[in-house]
Amino acid sequence: MSDVLNLVRADLAGFGGYSSARTAKLSGDVWLNANEAAWANPGDEGGSCRRYPEPQPAALVTALAELYGAQASQVLVGRGSDEAIDLLVRSLCEPGRDGVLFTPPVFGMYAVSARLQGAKAIEVPLLDTDDGLVPDIEAVIAAAIAGKAKLVFLCSPSNPGGKSVPLADVVRVATALAGRALVVVDEAYGEFADEPSAVSLMGQYANIAVLRTLSKAHGLAAARIGTLIADAGLIAVLRRVQAPYPVPTPCSALALAGLSAQARALTAQRVVQIRDERVRLQDALAQLAVVSRVYPSDANFVLARFHDAEAAFQALLAAGIVVRDQRAAPQLGDALRITLGTPEQNDRVIATLCALKATA
Repeated sequence: MSDVLNLVRADLAGFGGYSSARTAKLSGDVWLNANEAAWANPGDEGGSCRRYPEPQPAALVTALAELYGAQASQVLVGRGSDEAIDLLVRSLCEPGRDGVLFTPPVFGMYAVSARLQGAKAIEVPLLDTDDGLVPDIEAVIAAAIAGKAKLVFLCSPSNPGGKSVPLADVVRVATALAGRALVVVDEAYGEFADEPSAVSLMGQYANIAVLRTLSKAHGLAAARIGTLIADAGLIAVLRRVQAPYPVPTPCSALALAGLSAQARALTAQRVVQIRDERVRLQDALAQLAVVSRVYPSDANFVLARFHDAEAAFQALLAAGIVVRDQRAAPQLGDALRITLGTPEQNDRVIATLCALKATA
């Protein structure tokens, strides 16, 4: 048994989960075992949605495993990364005893899932350095041990900080916490970064897991296809904990179409364009008197501090441009996060903030 399975809640060790009508590997031409409708809905002309879907669509699992450089047995598909985060917290953390560590300012679902499970939320703030917002690795390790963390989330590239966590730092955390915690590297924005995926470390470090999504670079946010890549034994446990039919058939079909060779080639071209636009927007913002700091970014967004963030936010809104107001986040009381759009959309952002400069 893999050592990482020792991190699973003891009461789930023999948990079988729900056995759905699609769980059993049966064959036949008349399917009357799931109480499904005998006829397709008029709105579903092809009848693709009359039957319950595969819990883990084999073709999609295979495609995602190939995309991320993993084995199919290491892959769990769910409704966005959110579901995988929730599954990990529920499956590993004993309420009131175990902790979940994360590094604010950061994606809010780590804290939400911890609270819903009654797990301790352990916060180790990012350090605001000349290189950007980066994790304090030694503090992460110390807090994880002291707080009995079962899960350590490292967002790489960080949202909204924008910086990747070097693989060497991931290794430091995983090594220090071997047998104590699962280190989950959230690579939702990994396609836009130079840092290699932490999947490359999993052969040597069983307590490393990786989150990926088709929502960002692949443009399939509404399909809600998230992937957890982890130890095969842990994936088997999580599949038993997961809801019976997590991947709707239309979403699976859309994801497969979006992962065709032609689609992936176009996505790669667009990632290059976004990276170019990132540099252009950063350079433009840095020239503006209304901007006090522009942070380095390895993602598809730029985080910037403003002398008057409210004025900047309202000016952009008045121009029909909606950006993310980060002022409620720790350490970011004067910051806005701007997602990279098309070149024309980015031009509108720059022009609007230039006009604000003229009236400031």
